[in-house]
Amino acid sequence: MTDYETIIGLETHIQLNTTTKIFCSCKADSWFDPPNTNICPVCTGMPGVLPVLNKAAVEKGVLLANAMHAELRPLSFFDRKNYFYPDLPKGYQISQYDQSLAFGGYVDLPMPASGDQPAYVRTVHIEKLHLEEDAGKTKNANGRRLIDFNRCGVPLIEMVTAPDLRSADEAAQYLIRLRQLLRWLGISEADMEKGHLRCDANVSIRPRGADYLNPKTEIKNVNSIENVRDAIIKEVERQTREVEAGRRIQAWTLEWDEEAGVLRKMRSKETEADYRYFREPDLLPIRLEEEWKQAILANAPELPLERRARFVSAYGLPEYDADILTSERRLSEYFEAAVKAYGGEVKRVSNYLMNEVLRMLNESGRTADQLRLTPQYLAEILKLVDAGEINTSTGKALLARVDESGQAPRKIVEAEGLGLVSDDSAIRKVCEEVIAESPKEAEAYRGGKVTLIGWFVGQVMKKMRGKADPTLARQILEELLA
Repeated sequence: MTDYETIIGLETHIQLNTTTKIFCSCKADSWFDPPNTNICPVCTGMPGVLPVLNKAAVEKGVLLANAMHAELRPLSFFDRKNYFYPDLPKGYQISQYDQSLAFGGYVDLPMPASGDQPAYVRTVHIEKLHLEEDAGKTKNANGRRLIDFNRCGVPLIEMVTAPDLRSADEAAQYLIRLRQLLRWLGISEADMEKGHLRCDANVSIRPRGADYLNPKTEIKNVNSIENVRDAIIKEVERQTREVEAGRRIQAWTLEWDEEAGVLRKMRSKETEADYRYFREPDLLPIRLEEEWKQAILANAPELPLERRARFVSAYGLPEYDADILTSERRLSEYFEAAVKAYGGEVKRVSNYLMNEVLRMLNESGRTADQLRLTPQYLAEILKLVDAGEINTSTGKALLARVDESGQAPRKIVEAEGLGLVSDDSAIRKVCEEVIAESPKEAEAYRGGKVTLIGWFVGQVMKKMRGKADPTLARQILEELLA
């Protein structure tokens, strides 16, 4: 069988988290609203109404375009994209065509090592980035087609990649990084289950080493990253069987049946000519003046991959740590604030964050900025451990106590007597009690089973509720057991 190369391009529809829709004052997020309750004459296309552009949608589009290294147009236009679906009440969608908000651009996609494949970076180019409105949605129930117009007019960015991706895993990684970026910039919740991020995958195959493109199929509106990966794998397998059987690939639009794990043909794929684009006469062009653009970009954050690289170079963190700590913007900001407040070994902060603090966040469903355990309080706990005022186990238990109460760590330690006991006589007394209560273990230790010293230390710590200085306890035990 011929060795085939997979060619993938992705079209993503990104719902912007504006307060209102793109051309009217209806609220943008209607996820919890009953059908057809969040609509008005504008978003339902009633005669005689006029759209008014939402400035915030443009500004969020500029932030994304800049993050994707795209070229922003100083002058862009809206167009009418004509097609007739039941959930499109106007009979056309207001979108952008040949003069969109931005064009070009790229994103570097770090791919982890897998099997015999070493880690590498895939550069994915962006062909188009434009603003548009969403359509409604339909569903079939009891033999009837039901239509909900609540989503009509929700602001979207459609972003189209070049056919640069070469595997289902690369496509999944692109979506993971895109979702991270959208949340990082604060322009979209990017929840695929709620339709905030929707993906169409264009898939074709060709003999490895060829430089031409074969006809492609389009997999529409898949609602999770795992499903995108699975659907692409299934389609590549199908196309390979078709080509090996001597049949041509038809340009179909396909839908993914998640429950059955199969692709089904929806219709023949449209071409751009089918949409009969023309300029939207009811909207003025977007004039992105330099002053406005600079005002938008003034607050643009450092991008995730840039911050990840800086964490490695500036703090000497392993790439694994840097990747986790930059997975979410507020977590990365928490880390840097804690490092600044602590002033000690950066890896200590990283370890506490990746283990103890992340577990607290995952269990509570919060983000780092919602913790009552502030970066300054985390730094204070680390300093208490370093100074020998509390032991490590007390320090870790203190994290949750501080988060529950919002009180300063030192205040809790003093109020509850959690400080480390370093008094020789007090620890010696407990050590003598433990040895007296454990004659068999003492005899075994003296007979050469020296690893039991750890058990003895544990018994002392248990009796002293974790407050004993473990180093001093060990020294005293070794002396008494000699």
